[in-house]
Amino acid sequence: MEYTIRKAQQNDATAILALIQELAAFEKQPDAVALTVSDLVRDGFGDHPLFECFVAELENQIVGMALFYPRYSTWQGATYHLEDLIVKAPMKQKGIGSALYQAFIRHAFAKGVNRIEWVVLDWNAPAIDFYEKSGAQILKDWHLVQMDRSAMQHYLDQINS
Repeated sequence: MEYTIRKAQQNDATAILALIQELAAFEKQPDAVALTVSDLVRDGFGDHPLFECFVAELENQIVGMALFYPRYSTWQGATYHLEDLIVKAPMKQKGIGSALYQAFIRHAFAKGVNRIEWVVLDWNAPAIDFYEKSGAQILKDWHLVQMDRSAMQHYLDQINS
């Protein structure tokens, strides 16, 4: 099986969105994806891209991706956040995820970032095992905190009243 890892291009946006939707279903949130192909094209391939992405291609089909973006740590400096590492279900256990992971790490290292980070669901034992075997540290004492637009609006309404 010959697959290729390459930087994503604008015409990959539809396949990228399909992978994101597959991941959402795997994570038991199939209706959570509000993103569109147009959003991906604008945000990833415009004049000021907000993210970068590597894709895995097999027989002219996108079968996996690693989507990441720059962050800045006040403790460590330049950082990349790996938002999603996704491989289509039938393609798992074929080395594609490892190849995407390696491409992301090589890229981050070459760019000189001081840290890479990502989150993993606590019930995704295969992913946790994979990351720990690679030398990644799973931080047990930190909690992911998020606000969606509705929560942001609610907060702003409260402080402005």
